[in-house]
Amino acid sequence: MDKGIAYILNPDKTEQLLYTAAINCTLDPYEAYTQMKLVYEQYTGRSYDEPMPEKGNGRVKAIHYIMSFAKSENVTPEIAHKIGKAFVRKMFGDDVQAVIATHTNTKCVHNHIIINTYALDGHKFNANKASLHDARVNTNGVCLAFGVTPALNFEGKGRSMKYNEWEHKQNGTSWKQQIRDEIDKLISTVITLDELLQALEERGYEVKRGKYISIRAPEQERFVRTKTLGEEYSEDSLNIRIRYKDIGTGETPIQDKESLLWAAYSAVLGDVRILAEQHKKVPRKYIVTAEYSADNDLDVYQLSAQLSVINKHHIVSIGDLEARISRLKVEYEKQRGEINNLIEEYNRNVTLLEQAQEYFALSAKTNLSDVEKMKLSVCKQAVQNGGILMQADMIRLRDRTENLSKMIAARRENIDQCRQKYDVYCDIRDTYKKDVSREDYIESLVEEELQRQEHLWKNKKPKR
Repeated sequence: MDKGIAYILNPDKTEQLLYTAAINCTLDPYEAYTQMKLVYEQYTGRSYDEPMPEKGNGRVKAIHYIMSFAKSENVTPEIAHKIGKAFVRKMFGDDVQAVIATHTNTKCVHNHIIINTYALDGHKFNANKASLHDARVNTNGVCLAFGVTPALNFEGKGRSMKYNEWEHKQNGTSWKQQIRDEIDKLISTVITLDELLQALEERGYEVKRGKYISIRAPEQERFVRTKTLGEEYSEDSLNIRIRYKDIGTGETPIQDKESLLWAAYSAVLGDVRILAEQHKKVPRKYIVTAEYSADNDLDVYQLSAQLSVINKHHIVSIGDLEARISRLKVEYEKQRGEINNLIEEYNRNVTLLEQAQEYFALSAKTNLSDVEKMKLSVCKQAVQNGGILMQADMIRLRDRTENLSKMIAARRENIDQCRQKYDVYCDIRDTYKKDVSREDYIESLVEEELQRQEHLWKNKKPKR
């Protein structure tokens, strides 16, 4: 049991314990084990650690559920974790002892749920075909409550067309434009493409991640690939727009005469601007609603934004850039390790605080019920292990927990800034090696436009 709980509470599988929860026990694997052991032994009169019998199976001490979400359900880790917690409450009630962990380290997000076979009130939970069916039905009910249509459908096939869907169909409203508008609105609020897709999902959009990214608006009938929304909505273009959203275009950075990288970028950017102005390159708009021009060309936008960073951060050469990337990587890993320790301590403190508050409340109460007596025993074990001897200790623990919350928020901001700078530097390095340092880069842009024009001419040519 202790190994099973430790496995599902693995920080590497749960975003550093971000998606973990405990009910009537703590999030520390060993303490959760000892608290479940206390309840089990109280109601069975048997040792939790009794050896397996020579014949047959031993007594069931816990039930382990795995709730896995299909790709088609497009469930985020946050929603999956909420569904897991709601399922436990609905299926087993408030007196269950449970540890819930949402794993994000595989292609499909999934919940691990371990419950003690005995609740605080002595009720015994069994695992059989009937209970498994009840678990599936409750899972579907909870999923639907969170706006998730389960892949397992016990209630029949299909559904009628909702009014909103019918109205869009009647009016010919463009789903593509709706998705474009939502993406444009969200880009300024995120720092990675994954965050953008997650934000869309939180607003009711369905997202398919694969070779191509596909999105479906609420009530929309079919998914659409982002690349069909326009050049500026392809995966590469979205990454560019997100990374350089805070950097304006159309500005001419002040020349850093000592920067060889600046000189190389400046020369290529000048050539690309000329090609854009003369319409000799593929017109890739940065802003779809504006007229195409050199200032509204995605290639020019990317190069201009990168040149601004090179100048602002005084990056003098590709070697200097790669050294900065290495330092940022070390700093990022260091900060991640620090914040992981803070989050782990914060989670432990939160569960300990809950049990300490319950302990002092029950200690001051007379005429406890059997369930309350059992809960008091569990909480007493927790506060003793946590060194909470009096109310003053609990106040100090609460203050420490509040400070941890502030420290975690500050570290998250630093990590986000570090990651954003790392991504931008890597993008500049890759662009330099792929495009800027190549002598045939401009020729390739011209050739791409010639091929495009030839393709357009062939399509317009009347067939005989």
